[in-house]
Amino acid sequence: MGEPIRVLAVDDEVDYLKSLKRVLSRRGFHVDTANGGSSALAILEKSQFDCVLLDLKMPGMDGLATLSELRLHDRLTPVLLLTGRGEIPSVLSALKGGSEGFLAKPCPIEELVSAIEDASERK
Repeated sequence: MGEPIRVLAVDDEVDYLKSLKRVLSRRGFHVDTANGGSSALAILEKSQFDCVLLDLKMPGMDGLATLSELRLHDRLTPVLLLTGRGEIPSVLSALKGGSEGFLAKPCPIEELVSAIEDASERK
């Protein structure tokens, strides 16, 4: 088995991030976290990831703005958007903006694991 898939999880809900990191780490992923778009971009400047899990609705820099800024510097890292609110216009904007896909929170762990593995394979 090769290197673990490196995932950056970005969400403003700290408890959700802790839970997500714990669950994905148990599945063999290497998970880093950021509690907002600006923090995520700073981390992405210094480290490479196989997949970014990005919350759509965050205060300050939301997921769409973060995705847009990320795509200015990195066209290849797959981004999966997560949201508790499935708003169709936001979904379409995210897909047009370079997101690999879109998952509703809470997402069943098997579905999330599969989406991360699929996205990282396409990188």
